[in-house]
Amino acid sequence: MRRAFIKLNLFFLMLAAMPAGYWAAFQTYEPGLQLMSERMLTETAETEEQLLLFRQRLADTAPVLDGISLALMNIYETIQADKADYEKTGSLISNLIASSHEQIAQSEDVLGEILSKKLGEPVGQTFGKRATVKVYSLQESGYRGYMAKVKLHDPSALKMVLAHDQVRSRGETTSAAAERTGAVLAINAGGFMSVGGGMIAPLGITVVDGEILTYSDNEKLHFVGFNKQGRLIGGKIESREQLEEMDVLQGASFLPTLLKDGKKQTIPKEWANKREPRTLIGHFSNGDILFIVIDGRQKDSRGVTLEEAQDKLLEFNVTDAYNLDGGGSSTFYYNGKVLNNPSDGSERRVATNLVILP
Repeated sequence: MRRAFIKLNLFFLMLAAMPAGYWAAFQTYEPGLQLMSERMLTETAETEEQLLLFRQRLADTAPVLDGISLALMNIYETIQADKADYEKTGSLISNLIASSHEQIAQSEDVLGEILSKKLGEPVGQTFGKRATVKVYSLQESGYRGYMAKVKLHDPSALKMVLAHDQVRSRGETTSAAAERTGAVLAINAGGFMSVGGGMIAPLGITVVDGEILTYSDNEKLHFVGFNKQGRLIGGKIESREQLEEMDVLQGASFLPTLLKDGKKQTIPKEWANKREPRTLIGHFSNGDILFIVIDGRQKDSRGVTLEEAQDKLLEFNVTDAYNLDGGGSSTFYYNGKVLNNPSDGSERRVATNLVILP
């Protein structure tokens, strides 16, 4: 029994001797390996600590990244929605433009029918690159005259012409100004005054090709002009700054304003119910320009009052209209000749004329 116990102890001793020997060998013959092992353990611990720190930072960053991702998704969805809205808006604009063209065409037809019923067919037509001109004869009880409907294709077709291109001059007839500039249509324009020595100059404000050549803040005078888009503009001008803001291309002065936005304007007492030769300018509801000259002071044409002119203009679907210089100045020139009969028996020399270039 004792011998068996000794043998068992020897067995366990041999088992323990092998790892002990290895340990002793490391301690005795390989001290560097021990240091390396300790360093690896230390570095491993540090790496684990860094990994834990990185994981913690990553966990803290995740909500921010989720927020950025959500924001980017919202931006993308907004862009897509805007794109759809843009396409929808573009389609809507295209439809509106098409509808506008259709309405303009219908307005042209209606206006043409109105003028044809009231005035008959045009007595003259000119189809130019810059403007289309249709001339009608006016024959009413007590007066006669001529009217032109002008569709501008280019605003440069319309021009205010100073007599001999000078602010002060001896004046120029409407036909002479038309022939000098190569115009197909012309009417006399603003009022004028004598400045001595047989010379005349425009009243009030005169604008030629965007340049203000004369300016006066006369409270009684009204301005009549066209902006750079060829639209008729005018009325009372309170300051030079106001005039400059209107972007005027051509213009002159006289009075009064007859219609504004389709409504009659008050006629001054000194002008009320007086039958005279008239030169009128306005535009139809479709934007086409209207020139009218009515003869007066003659047995078969006594002229019209401004109140009668307002009623007639409204019948023609005119929305805005102004009275230009009348009396002996009223002249209607078309296609190489004067069509009306000026009350002086011949054309009067005036300071400004409004012409249409073909």
